[in-house]
Amino acid sequence: MSRLLLLLLMAAAIHNSHAREGLVVVANTHYRSPTLTLEQVRNLFMGGNAGLALKPVALPLNNHTRLLFNAHVMGLPEKRIQSYWAQMKFTGRRVPPAILHSEQDVVSYLLENPETVSYLPADQPLPDNLKVLYWAGN
Repeated sequence: MSRLLLLLLMAAAIHNSHAREGLVVVANTHYRSPTLTLEQVRNLFMGGNAGLALKPVALPLNNHTRLLFNAHVMGLPEKRIQSYWAQMKFTGRRVPPAILHSEQDVVSYLLENPETVSYLPADQPLPDNLKVLYWAGN
């Protein structure tokens, strides 16, 4: 019986750790789109405008949230994304998203800059002025 209880507790802990790894794409509420599609999010963060007037900002390399975003939303490893941006910068075709130091910096930046968009952990508390445009859960 205690072995079954231990297994159930372990399963619940694993489930909760995966739930915390969900991501949201958020923007300043001045942007009025009800939601973004996965394709629109990918286009925005790869330098396209996806028909939207939003400017993306990102977290630094090796940030856990960034790694999750790249894997689960972009569908690309960090090396591939860095290679893409090296090529885009070299040819002068696109500029990568600005890099902010932390999730808290992202929240502050979005609040101060209308028409900006970024990603955060799904369990990150959000001020009323930020709107979830896309949710990526496991």
